[in-house]
Parts: sequence; C-alpha cells; structure tokens
Amino acid sequence: MAVRAVVMGATAVALSAALAGPALAAPAGGDHTATRQAIEAAVKDGVPGVTATVRDSGTTWSTTAGVGNLRTGAPRSADDRYRIGSITKTFVSTVLLQLEAEGRLSLDDTVAKWLPGVVEGHGNDGTKVTVRQLMNHTSGIFNYTADDDFGRTYFLKDGFFQHRYDTRTPADLVAIAMSHKPDFAPGTSWNYSNTNYVLAGMVIQKVTGHSYATEIRNRIINPLHLKATSLPGTKATLPSPSSRAYGKLAEETTGPTYDVTKLNPSLASSAGEMISDSADLDRFYGALLGGRLLPSRQLREMKTTVPAGDSPTTRYGLGISDIKLPCGVHIWGHDGGIHGSSSAVVTTPDGRHSLAFNFNGDWSGDAGAVVVGEYCGK
Repeated sequence: MAVRAVVMGATAVALSAALAGPALAAPAGGDHTATRQAIEAAVKDGVPGVTATVRDSGTTWSTTAGVGNLRTGAPRSADDRYRIGSITKTFVSTVLLQLEAEGRLSLDDTVAKWLPGVVEGHGNDGTKVTVRQLMNHTSGIFNYTADDDFGRTYFLKDGFFQHRYDTRTPADLVAIAMSHKPDFAPGTSWNYSNTNYVLAGMVIQKVTGHSYATEIRNRIINPLHLKATSLPGTKATLPSPSSRAYGKLAEETTGPTYDVTKLNPSLASSAGEMISDSADLDRFYGALLGGRLLPSRQLREMKTTVPAGDSPTTRYGLGISDIKLPCGVHIWGHDGGIHGSSSAVVTTPDGRHSLAFNFNGDWSGDAGAVVVGEYCGK
C-alpha cells in the first residue's frame, strides 16, 4: 500500500533515495538561494505549503512558501508547529542512551529481560532480540504499519474518517506485529520497523517507571527549553500556531485532497507521535550532535551505523542516519511522515549547521532537493 510508505514509511531511507545524484558544487556557505528554490519547487510539485528554518553557527534563517490552509489561503508560518512523525525516534534513542550512561540498562540487554512475554509467537523471540537491534532496525520484527488491516483502517479514506480518533495502546500495536512472523533472524539484515520504537518506548517505561513521554520532557524538552515541542498522547488537535495538514488517503497520489489535521496520534506511539517546530528541531539536533545531551561514548554508539537496506548514501545508527550528499558532505538526520505531514531535520557532524522543514502534504515534494540545496548549493 503505497500511501503507508509516505505517511509512516522508511523515513531516512526515503530521504536518502532523493539525495542520490551527480556530484554538485561545494556547500553554499550561508547562501540559502538553492534551498529557497527547492522549497518553491516542492510547492509547484503539489505540496500545499512548506516551512523551514536553518541554524548555522548561531545565526538563524527561516522561509516559507505556499499556504497553510487551502480553504482560506492563509500562508504558512516559520513558527508553525507540526507532527514530526519518525523524528520522534531520535528523542527516544537519546533517552535510552542516557539510561545506558547511567548504568540503568545495557543496549545488549534482551527485550525479554525488560518486556518478558511481549515479543513472542509466530517465530518471534524476545530472548534473541537486543535493545540495540530495536534502535538500529536490525531486530527483524515486523513493522505494524505494514499490516494490511492497519493500513485499511488508518491510511485509506473510509477507514481513516471512521477511526481517526481511536486510541491504540503500545501493546495493541506490538500485538499486530506479533501476528506476523519476523522479517529475518535478529541481527542478520536491516528493515525499518516502527514496532521497534514502540517496544523501545515500553522499555523506557519499564526501566524508569515513567512513560517515555515523561522521560523525553524531563531529559530533553525542558533542559533545552523546546517550547514548541510536545508529546500529545491521545490529543487530536495541533497547538497554535499551526497550519492544516493534507493527505490523499489513497494508494495513489492523485485524486481528492483531504484535511487530515485532526487525528489521535496514539497510532504512532513512541515511533512517531511528537509535535515540534523547525527552530526546536534545529536546537535539539544541534545540542545532540554537539555533545550536550550524551556523553562521548554514548554519542559514538548512536553514530555507529549499519547499512540501511540497499541505500548507497545512507547508513542507520541508533535513531539517526548518516547521509552522504552528492557533493560529498556528510550530514546526520532523520525524516518523519504521518498523515498530512512530511518533515526532516539534518545537521553537520558538529551540530553547528542544522536544517529542519515540513511539508503540510504527504504525497509529493522532493525533500532531498531541499537538503542538497542547503548543504551543496547548485
């Protein structure tokens, strides 16, 4: 079902596919002309609106294009809050690595140690899957959003409008995955699975006695003063300021466009429920890669990568990707999709030059071109 690859699919790998291409010029060096052109091209390609912010060595540049509301024509704002989808995974991974630094868990602990009896059935065996394998997507555990019934219920028009306010618990989502056999034996291959990070959130709760949302707030959001970043839980609305979010709710990218702004994000759980804005995402990634959130050993673990499927330009670490751009520049980042929202955040290895942006449509637009524009120029 193609729509699932757009709204909750292989995230950073999808971004990397757009980045493959011939070598380009050297980095733009503060000239955002190519970035702006790529954003305008995304709107011409059908994205209703785009908002983006760059933070580079302490200076900030923001831009918008298109509209935030197709009915009224109201523009997008640089301060828009939006659903960040799988960028949530970087926050979850950061908490787990902090817990490791505190000696409260090991990344080589089995899932069964913390969640006994949760990963089992149909060939699944939590005694053979480690926390690290959850974090770098080498567990082999089936991706629950790839389940056909789940897709019909939440990603196609009739199902979405009937079920958009449903609450799904993490246990519900894991149970869907456990009804499928594993994709491969743990540690033998790579496949992006949202189930991995639902389980990761459950591990955080078991280790700390608090929800992953509470730990993210206390460990990341509050210390970094990320005023626009939140974990909505089951709340269906976006906080202000924000734009509307649009989707096709079909297997094709043609046909009617629907307002999908309101939804219960528990269907994404710790794999993708969060809300933020571009400035906060830049600040978070700058702090993370700049060494302010993790000790050096844990940051090295986060940046220890494995091949991300067949992608020639991307390797996946622990909730973050190492992406090689056509001009030879390496950046770290993640992208995220959820109904009506396609987002990305990337930064240089030192965390000094970060870009975050959002499309308020989930069916078109070249995110890779925006990244290449910022870091390579034309």
